[in-house]
Amino acid sequence: MYDFAPKTDADKATLYADLLSAADALTRDEADGVANMANLSALIWQYLPDLNWAGFYRILNGELVLGPFQGKVACIRIPLGRGVCGTAAQTAETQLVPDVHAFPGHIACDAASASEIVVPLVLDGRVIGVLDLDSPYAARFDAEDAKGLEAIATLVASRIA
Repeated sequence: MYDFAPKTDADKATLYADLLSAADALTRDEADGVANMANLSALIWQYLPDLNWAGFYRILNGELVLGPFQGKVACIRIPLGRGVCGTAAQTAETQLVPDVHAFPGHIACDAASASEIVVPLVLDGRVIGVLDLDSPYAARFDAEDAKGLEAIATLVASRIA
């Protein structure tokens, strides 16, 4: 049994250090990528406040395909280069979007989303998917969130492939 409890009064650096440690403990001995994505999306949902979606898209046959997530139903397939997720996958760069309505070509799976961060999952030099977090609050994510989520993405890329 796992009992991961976020410290609600912690600063972001501590919160992400704890989240990284929990993600490592949760995935290090499990070989199934889908199981790891499912648990990671639940863990992130539990740890990070003010989210309305947290999950994964995998690259399959040249497009992003929905993976395990927490939140409302989502877009199933996203072309590379389209929307925030497709842009992150195509450029292999984290997309930190304070106002999704100002992002050219934003795909509105949930009309309540106001901000988004998408981190590419890179394994052996190629993007295998993305970690996507949405919030109903504008400017919810910042550089500290990007740094923390990028550390998690680096740690788990080989564990979700």
